[in-house]
Amino acid sequence: MSEQFAYYQHLVFDNSLTAERYFPSQAIAIAPSTLKAVEGKLPMSQTHFISPPNSLEISWISHPSGDWSAEINIEKWRLRPDRLTGDMLTFWCWSPEMIPADALPMLVIYMPHGEFTRPLRLSAIIPELPAQQWTFIRVPFAAFDPSTGEFDFGQLQKVSFAQGIDDGEPHTIYIDEIKVRNQRQSQPVQPPSNLRAAGYDRHIDLQWQADANPEVEYYLVHRSLDGEIFTPVGIQNPAFNRYTDFLGAINTTAYYRVTAVNHAYEESQPSEIVSATTRAFDDDELLTMMQEACFRYYWENAHPNAALALECIPGDEHLIALGASGFGLMALIVAVERGFVTRDQATAHLRKALSFLDSADRFHGVWSHFIDGRTGKVIPLFGQYDNGGDLVETAFMVQSLLALRQYFNRDEEADIRATITRLWEGVEWNWYRNPADPGYLFWHWSPEHAWHIDHPLIGWNETMIAYILAVASPTYPIPPELYYTGWASQSKRAQTYRENWGKTADGNLYTNGNTYYDLTLPVGVGSGGPLFFTHYGFLGFDPRGKRDRFTNYFENNRLITLINYRHCVANPGNYVGYSEHFWGLTASDDHNGYYPHEPTTHGDNGTITPTGALASFPYTPEESMRALKYFYREHGAELWGIYGFRDAINLTEGYVSPIFMGLNQAPIVVMIENYRTGLPWKLFMSNPEIPPMLEKLGFTSD
Repeated sequence: MSEQFAYYQHLVFDNSLTAERYFPSQAIAIAPSTLKAVEGKLPMSQTHFISPPNSLEISWISHPSGDWSAEINIEKWRLRPDRLTGDMLTFWCWSPEMIPADALPMLVIYMPHGEFTRPLRLSAIIPELPAQQWTFIRVPFAAFDPSTGEFDFGQLQKVSFAQGIDDGEPHTIYIDEIKVRNQRQSQPVQPPSNLRAAGYDRHIDLQWQADANPEVEYYLVHRSLDGEIFTPVGIQNPAFNRYTDFLGAINTTAYYRVTAVNHAYEESQPSEIVSATTRAFDDDELLTMMQEACFRYYWENAHPNAALALECIPGDEHLIALGASGFGLMALIVAVERGFVTRDQATAHLRKALSFLDSADRFHGVWSHFIDGRTGKVIPLFGQYDNGGDLVETAFMVQSLLALRQYFNRDEEADIRATITRLWEGVEWNWYRNPADPGYLFWHWSPEHAWHIDHPLIGWNETMIAYILAVASPTYPIPPELYYTGWASQSKRAQTYRENWGKTADGNLYTNGNTYYDLTLPVGVGSGGPLFFTHYGFLGFDPRGKRDRFTNYFENNRLITLINYRHCVANPGNYVGYSEHFWGLTASDDHNGYYPHEPTTHGDNGTITPTGALASFPYTPEESMRALKYFYREHGAELWGIYGFRDAINLTEGYVSPIFMGLNQAPIVVMIENYRTGLPWKLFMSNPEIPPMLEKLGFTSD
């Protein structure tokens, strides 16, 4: 088990990405009792903490006939480990005044499906809470009343501090580092070595030598603005050897030292001191900064065995996402061209990834959506029927491989080209036509369940690239007319499919022709859908200067992006922050879970996903640059991290996604490069199989 995975197997709360309130919390009070709240959430303290930069504040007055409850939920994100490990709950507590034991809150632990323990008086655990002193509190799960019932505390979902004695007095406590852990002896730890600092426009990146010492609880980052007085400003999961300090200002010099903290919260000696200075970046420098940070996702945290990308970070440490991995491999081209890595480093990485792909499960040449990075076996994440090939994710991978085949063109790289050619020619595109309904390509096929998922590829959406590659295949092609009778089908099934997905009849015949925000959209369902439709299939396929019988897809993509932009500027839902600087509706996690956000009433809930605007640079360079600067300079403290921007932000809900997504970062890298130089487009389109495909499909010069 990696340190990253182990860290989250114990974590209930360490810090909040949002400064004012903690999103996964509820502050509930029944009068006449009171509990301090910020829009129904627990407030954060920036001045009291064990692990910087913040802690939870619980300020209450308990009255007879009243009640209150300060509830801290485990933060949910996709693929988080579903169990916590340990036999006790621990947390740190601080109060400005001494609180007698009988005035302390009660503690309640909630399980799935609403089960909860009987309240436990903290007076049974500690005699009193001393004033102005951090106190470490251990609550053995065995201390809870066994008559409540048998609980599997590994499934803990929520910790609640609740009203105890009704003394009518105001009290405040600050809570930090809520974790589930085992009793253990902790050994002293050493500080990280080889600390380095690099200054950017508004932030400074720190990096140090990786250390796999399992005794490290976290790394603690200290900052000084004068080189003498250091203040703790943040922590880092020991799985990562990088930290981003967002200063929010240019021309600022900061000094840093880093310590390691063990499981007993004992701090090591500090590392050496390093410094860096922020400075104003011009637009080109900002683009390079953006590309480099996003590329690190695929380079620094690639699966060690597969050299491919994880679905999300943090997340499942062995869940390889095929499409995201393809995007990440295409980003290698940008990384070499921009000097992020050397060509030799890139070829070594690529050979390892290709070897893994060559040995991984394939179903008539098609890889699965998710693959176990240890074994290459399919992971049926979406249910038992998802245990076969995924044609769309495979198309995303093949699109990238073909661009890589053209880029790595030196004699000593002939083995790379040969492997890619063999993998590409092994994809049996024509197999993915259900014999019972051969008019379409189908998304999935399983050796056990065959066509059970029954999902035809019907446009307009992100799956266009599957038809393009299937027609271009030199070994297992589909008839070119399938592009029009399947992908662009006007059949009743196709109409119903589009209407069910778009919740509108607009575009149900593939073509649209309706006007949205004064823009007439040639092709697309409704107002165009989420922006990833214009990204994933176009990282390599260059839509400029050509059209099929319906439209020029560069212009169509530009219109979809502008509709998305204008919707956010108009802000019909009155969401906080929406403006010409703050836009981008596409698929991401949000405060309710995963959702493909789009510019419609039903598809917009106030969540902005940075990759939406930033991977749209080729279509809307001015609007995208405004968004980049605003996301970074105005919301960088919440959004910017070691791999660029986090998944999503919703200012209305006070929510910031804690994850980085594999499907987000590389489209930013590659599409910015297509805007800057067009290199990924040039490489993919230079493959000898592509011009004949365009001719077969009737694409003409525009």
